[in-house]
Amino acid sequence: MSATAVEARGDDGLLPVPSANDSPRPHICFVALNIWPVFSRDPNNELIGGAEVQQSILARALACAGYRVSIICLDFGQPHRVLLDGVTVHKAYRPDAGLRVLRFIHPRLTTLWRVMRAVDADIYYQRCSAMLTAVVAEFCRRYGKRSIFASAADLDFVPGRQPIRYLRDRWLFEQGLKRVDRIVVQNTTQQQNCLTQYGRESTQIPSCYELPVGVSPGKGDCVLWAASIRERDYKRPELFLDLARRLPQRRFVMIGGAGGEAGNHAYFDRIRDEAAALPNVEFTGFLPLARVEPYFDRARVLVNTSVHEGMPNTFLQAWARGVPTVAFVDTGARLDGEPLYRVVEHVAEAAGEVERLFTDEAHWARASARCRKYFDSTHSTPKVLERFGRLLGELIRDRRTTPVHPDHGGRAGTTQ
Repeated sequence: MSATAVEARGDDGLLPVPSANDSPRPHICFVALNIWPVFSRDPNNELIGGAEVQQSILARALACAGYRVSIICLDFGQPHRVLLDGVTVHKAYRPDAGLRVLRFIHPRLTTLWRVMRAVDADIYYQRCSAMLTAVVAEFCRRYGKRSIFASAADLDFVPGRQPIRYLRDRWLFEQGLKRVDRIVVQNTTQQQNCLTQYGRESTQIPSCYELPVGVSPGKGDCVLWAASIRERDYKRPELFLDLARRLPQRRFVMIGGAGGEAGNHAYFDRIRDEAAALPNVEFTGFLPLARVEPYFDRARVLVNTSVHEGMPNTFLQAWARGVPTVAFVDTGARLDGEPLYRVVEHVAEAAGEVERLFTDEAHWARASARCRKYFDSTHSTPKVLERFGRLLGELIRDRRTTPVHPDHGGRAGTTQ
């Protein structure tokens, strides 16, 4: 970072931003407040979410494809502006900044608004249901920009069930959902719910993933589970431990941390202690992403015990390597009209399918080949960028014909 982030600050503490005309493609800004620990590959911060992982992958891929890419995130102690892997990261406010109640307005909204103006992107992208959706939508409406909301889970479009703590923030999210220019979904369930519940058409763009350099997956020797271990979460790690009890002859690996949440350690400790009591379970706790990847190389099968999902990054990590999946949730993945993986309702069903994937080589080989084929045709970076590029092009063309909202009192950003 020190080698790429040495630039002079302006008087307001923000670094000057190059002209939008410097790039032949649109300038896209990801408003992703918690992304810094993931994007910077911080090995000591457990604040890692699937949405942040996916945005990090997409931001880097867009930068490699020639787009000008920015990110706005919280202040985790990094410099005001950092150029990392071709992406310019701007910080806003500290997570704990301001006085309770008042901090919703200042410094949070005031600082975020100021940084978005300084970035001056053509398109602002925000992922996950949150009050932030309304902020981004209103900013873009006022300054002649374009906005994208991207869903991260099926519950984003189920009224009253979004993972939003305050009624005020839920109301703001739904107002933002009405006003954003485009909505991106991960699967047909989200697409249908978005239309049925909120009356909005959406664009289905799959998540993407890049295999790290030097991976060497084989046929694997373990059953892998990787997710957060939080009491209020929907991941249900206890089902994975039940599965391990039913298959004592198989080796199980459980990866996951408490997510840095205060008050969550009792639940995490209970799961850890139960895992430690099982001789066939390796419990790693939290691991940074770079250290998780080798476990996928060694996996025979990936198990997902969640109640609901969007499209887990762990699925893509597995499928890119040809590792079959057994899950309690159907993400809508289909190949030749058939479900890509075995969807189960009970642990006994999961145990039967896992054991078959160990003992029936032909069955495992077919499942593995289908995973690879589906990943290459749907989730590879070139395929996803092709779809995303079309969406960005549509937004820029629309922008040329849409006037700036008269209330903002300033200029619209230039179209590239």
